[in-house]
Order: sequence, then C-alpha cells, then structure tokens
Amino acid sequence: MKEKLVSVIIPTYNSEDTIAGTISSVLNQTYKSLEIIIVDDASNDKTVQIIKALDKPQIHLFVLDQNLGAAEARNIALSKARGRFIAFLDSDDTWYPEKLARQLSFMEENQAGFCFTAYERVVATTVINIVQVPKQLAYHNLLRNTIINCSTVVIDRKRINSVKMPSIKTRQDTATWLAILKKGHIAYGLNDVLASYNLRNNSLSSKKGKMAIQTWKMYREQEKLSYWQAVICFTCYAYNAIRKRIL
Repeated sequence: MKEKLVSVIIPTYNSEDTIAGTISSVLNQTYKSLEIIIVDDASNDKTVQIIKALDKPQIHLFVLDQNLGAAEARNIALSKARGRFIAFLDSDDTWYPEKLARQLSFMEENQAGFCFTAYERVVATTVINIVQVPKQLAYHNLLRNTIINCSTVVIDRKRINSVKMPSIKTRQDTATWLAILKKGHIAYGLNDVLASYNLRNNSLSSKKGKMAIQTWKMYREQEKLSYWQAVICFTCYAYNAIRKRIL
C-alpha cells in the first residue's frame, strides 16, 4: 500500500458519452499522486476504445468478458488498488479540480477514515440544485438519510481496512457505507461542493420507483430491520430524498 497514493475507482458500462470528461476531471486534479483503476463491465459501445485512446500512465484498464454489475466491477478494481486512499467515481460524474486535495487535508485534520462531500446535481450543463451534507453521520443517521453520494467518497484504508461492495443490483454503495458505519466508524461530511452528479440517466420516475423498492429491500434483507423499524427508516428516507431534490 502506497502511503500518499489515491486509487480512483471507476466502473464503466456503455459510458462512451461521458467517460472522457469523467477521466479528465481526475487527471486535472491539483493532487497528483493518484492512479485511475477502471473496470469495464463488458461494454458494447466505444467506451474501451475511448479510454485506451487517452493513453495516460495513470490509467489502469481492466475489461471484463461478461457483465457482472457495478458492485463486482468496483470490487475487482478495489482488489487492484495500491493506494492508501480509495476514491469512488461513477463514469458519468465529474470532480472539481481541488476535490482530492481539499478532501485529504480535511481527513487529516479530522483523523477521518471515511469522508464525503457536498455536490451539485446537474442536467446537461445546468445545475439543478446543491446537496449540502452534515458534519458527521453514524450508522443510525445513514439509515434514515441516504445522502452520501458515491462519487464524493474517499476512504482511508489505514483506518478502515476492509471495503467490499455486496452483490446486489442497486444500493450497493449505501449498503457498503452502512456496513462500514455499523462497525462503529463515523462518516465525516465536508460541506464544500466538490463533485457534479449527472442526472442524465437518473431522472426517470420508473428508476426512482425501483430505487425506492431496493431501498426497502436493503432495510429488510441487508440490514435485517424489523418491519416497523424499516417503515420508520423508509419514511425518513423518502422525506429526505424529496427534500434533496427540491432544496
């Protein structure tokens, strides 16, 4: 494990329209000690060709023969990571140039093993709204408010040495954060907007409905909450999800 190295984990699947911009936002970081680990989940478009054409030494590309899902793609990337710090980034999101530098400094100041940041929600080039984040989240807080955006998370493997995503279709990231916090860790929120969350493929009502169903399943099957505990958490989740979209 390299002490100052940040391993940036990017899973891709048919990301030809966005992947170049996503990678550019990493290469343009003011913090330069990083590697970019991309696992392509059997794309059938030009994603792989675009990545290869960039031809940057920081990029390490692994191409899967069959589609395994985002969780397994991230887990494969995690197994290849050499850095002390793990930073997650989705293939259609981007970072502000100072994102890693400010986040790592914040983590050092707070002796934090888990950090997430505020972010902007974007359609095309239009910022729809800003999602602010609390100073800290414990396990019971995250159950009621799934506010942590995957593309803002950095984890210090010196403090949290086991990071693996469960093989579920959706909510893998939230389930991972819950598993970490359940062990007693605290997630520290840096309330600076340092990432852009692209809503291009995430704004359909049908997709929101599926996400709600998967959230309920996560409460019952993954977290083993009782029916009434799940009802309370789901009600809080729904309220906060609506609030996140309108404020």
